[in-house]
Amino acid sequence: MNEYIKSLEQEFSLTKNGFKEEEKRALTDYKHNDRDYIRKLVFLSYESKVYQVRMYSVFLFGYLSTDNDILTLMRDDVSKDDNWRVQEVLAKAFNEYCKNIGYENAIPVIDEWLRSDNPNTRRVVTEGLRIWTSRPYFKENPQEVIRRIAPLKEDASEYVRKSVENALRDISRKFPELIKDELENWIL
Repeated sequence: MNEYIKSLEQEFSLTKNGFKEEEKRALTDYKHNDRDYIRKLVFLSYESKVYQVRMYSVFLFGYLSTDNDILTLMRDDVSKDDNWRVQEVLAKAFNEYCKNIGYENAIPVIDEWLRSDNPNTRRVVTEGLRIWTSRPYFKENPQEVIRRIAPLKEDASEYVRKSVENALRDISRKFPELIKDELENWIL
């Protein structure tokens, strides 16, 4: 397994932009190996100094995220990774979790993560569920999205505020009246 990770480090370190190769490899490995093997692989690969291998690992975390220990690790540890690319993949992994258990069923976790002290964790939700109103449940209940993310408009982190701004702008394309109603309540 260590040799495999070393080969991933050599291969992925050549990729400077994007994440498609890491995502493709993670999905292939996930589909072609048993869950125990993947669990071992994911923890070993996340220890890599090569951020592209950590990105690969985070895609695997997303596939395993229905395991509570993995979801907790994503929230508490991966959200502290200092590489912004890893953070972007974490947002995709969080969306994978929500998709796997159902967006409506994920609401308690979504709310928990939105209340996190860690701005990266809050942003994972706003970015991971980006284009919220294209997601099941939220598509039929866009007001639920607005109610959850609008309070973050005044977040201490500019990183989070910009993500909320982008999400609300996306929602306004499909539901301009809902956003207009929300903005009327804001003190600008």
